Amino acid sequence: MSEEARIGFFEKYLTVWVLLCIVVGIGIGYITGDSIGVLSDWNIFNVNVPVSLLVWLMIYPMMVQIDFSSLKYVSRNWKGLGLTVVVNWLIKPFTMALFAYVFFYYLYEAWLTPEDAEQYLAGAILLGAAPCTAMVFVWSYLTKGDANYTLVQVSVNDLILLIAFVPIVGLLFSWFDISFLNGNGEVVGIPYGTLITSVIVFVVFPLVAGYGTNRLLIKNRGKEWFENQFLKRLKPISIVALLLTLVLIFAFQGQVIIDKPIAILLIAIPLTIQTYFIFFISWFAGKFLKLRHNVCAPSSMIGASNFFELAVAVAISIFGLNSGASLATVVGVLIEVPVMLSLVVLANKWRY
Repeated sequence: MSEEARIGFFEKYLTVWVLLCIVVGIGIGYITGDSIGVLSDWNIFNVNVPVSLLVWLMIYPMMVQIDFSSLKYVSRNWKGLGLTVVVNWLIKPFTMALFAYVFFYYLYEAWLTPEDAEQYLAGAILLGAAPCTAMVFVWSYLTKGDANYTLVQVSVNDLILLIAFVPIVGLLFSWFDISFLNGNGEVVGIPYGTLITSVIVFVVFPLVAGYGTNRLLIKNRGKEWFENQFLKRLKPISIVALLLTLVLIFAFQGQVIIDKPIAILLIAIPLTIQTYFIFFISWFAGKFLKLRHNVCAPSSMIGASNFFELAVAVAISIFGLNSGASLATVVGVLIEVPVMLSLVVLANKWRY
């Protein structure tokens, strides 16, 4: 079986589905007009209910794969884990913000309004502060990565995410003076309450539920049944929920995209550059540290890829469904698969 054939049908053509969702979403938004706005106003504690349900369905199937008992093997590949932690949390969020700032505020100055530039930067910051959680299992598999190491690094990454995501996002929002408005249109401070609530709703709850399901089912039905039957049945739910979320987002973004179709391309360029930049840093640092290929590859993939489900959810919670920040995070979804597959090809070509 070829390398490309090993990736699931939905994952392999995710970019195609996202493009279809763009078309369907814009069409729905055009047909329904302002009436669809009732969905964006259905909020509890500043978290949109319809989107929350869909995002939860996206994230839970991924969290079910996490096994924190694997953390007892941390010391076996401490160099790889150290590289992952440094790149994911001390480099990636800041380089993402830097690339986005340079492009949106300077290189694109003639095409973007200051308001659009600020919103796109905010979305990029959310993407940069959320390194990959689930899709890295796919990328690791395609590059013949060490499965046990990949599980350990994802578990460590999720634990750090619980602590580091909010302060890093808050710091970068403060550095770049991102504006926030309340319901009356008044400028307010960084909405830490919404950030914390988003992490609890979209990370803590599905993580606890997923881990509990993992332990219970493996204990009662066995690991083979869990991996070969349960996970395979659950996986399509995550993809369908993602696509439905995108339809909803683009239903609200439709008029913006029709008016500014170039916006998606402008956003995609710095996000793509950032992805390759982080991969190359991780890859060559891993070779310098003399990591085995099956450790270096997943270490490089986890930082290059994004936990876009969380980024999309937080952008919607803070800025709204029809915001530029939400659009920027969705563009992150759009470029994810083709860019990461190109990196899979590179990692396999450079096997050592």
